[in-house]
Amino acid sequence: MFILPNNVTIIEVGPRDGLQNEKKQVHEQDKLAFIGALQGAGITEMELTSFVSPKWVPQMADAKAIVEKTQRIGRQFVLAPNAKGAELALAAGAQSVAVFVGVSNSFNQKNINRSTDDSMQALEPVIANLKAKGIFVRACISTAFYCPYEGKIDPTAVIALCKRFVAMGADELSVADTIGMANPQESYALFKTLKEELPDVYLTAHFHDTRKMAMANIFAALQAGVDRFDTSAGGLGGCPFAPGATGNVATEDVVHMLDTLGIETGVDVKKVCQAVGVIAPHVSRPIDTGMYRLFENDQL
Repeated sequence: MFILPNNVTIIEVGPRDGLQNEKKQVHEQDKLAFIGALQGAGITEMELTSFVSPKWVPQMADAKAIVEKTQRIGRQFVLAPNAKGAELALAAGAQSVAVFVGVSNSFNQKNINRSTDDSMQALEPVIANLKAKGIFVRACISTAFYCPYEGKIDPTAVIALCKRFVAMGADELSVADTIGMANPQESYALFKTLKEELPDVYLTAHFHDTRKMAMANIFAALQAGVDRFDTSAGGLGGCPFAPGATGNVATEDVVHMLDTLGIETGVDVKKVCQAVGVIAPHVSRPIDTGMYRLFENDQL
């Protein structure tokens, strides 16, 4: 008999992680319609946008408007890579901020031109300032299982980095299989250890579906006690600094699986698919997730 949680929180990352690398420029009004439809599906935690340089991530140039115009429902994260980003996020009225770092030094250098340790040192005063202002801080930890440049990551390095973030004051750890290479045994082992060693922090699993292992990894993480998962409507997303990484695991498919297991999410699968239908005409690749295919064929 599997021991599974009764309830799971879905953190929708489509509007930020899903769209940040989209080649077609998605207009502000289309993003807002997408976000509104996701909220209508029952999503109460969501990554809205990121305050990064428009030069490097032009898709996020409308971050201020997105934060200001989105209806306040539940916890809404914005990504801030540094002190300047955090300052802009607070000025826009953000109440929950996500920071990020890669366990892998090579990945970190490719991503933000800093070592992992240098990144952590730079983030320490940023997190302290955010916490002093009563802001919820989410720490996104990339390459927690494998790195496209270094291969398999030592789990002890992941655990040490997570503990360092918690010591800095992070409220949540989002631990990511950035290139989608983890297997269920690895998923269970890492999340079981993190749950045991860091019982007082929100622990979220973030899986990419590069090798179609994300659902199996989620099931393993559920057995390890994880009850928070990052997902992206339509399976949108990817990472420009992780060669071969495809989109995030699809919200609609994860919610369907949880529904069949009798696990409550408060999220309506059909309405998530309707939200996917809102954004589908504005992205450059076709949406091909299990539940969305059924929805399009009136079989859901």
